[in-house]
Amino acid sequence: MSIEVTKPAYQWFKDEFNLEGTEYMRIFVRYGGCGSFQQGFSLGIVKEEPKDAAIEVNMEGTIFFIEKEDMWYFDGKGVKIKYSRTKEEIEFVQA
Repeated sequence: MSIEVTKPAYQWFKDEFNLEGTEYMRIFVRYGGCGSFQQGFSLGIVKEEPKDAAIEVNMEGTIFFIEKEDMWYFDGKGVKIKYSRTKEEIEFVQA
């Protein structure tokens, strides 16, 4: 299981969340939406500190993480966060 954040996606986060210094971005599971891992669920992002992180990655001082309670969603697969220039938003894909 891994988290990968592309440079264009990271720039989107910096702009949208005004990231400076050490920041924490939680990737969490939510009910509904169109997800690429489990039908009927999708992923969300929120700026908050970890409580019980299972996995994390540091991208230029910003820590992207997934809590242990959300690991079931990924079924052992990694997640890649990339920026779609055509949609002008981030996308979560299996890595």
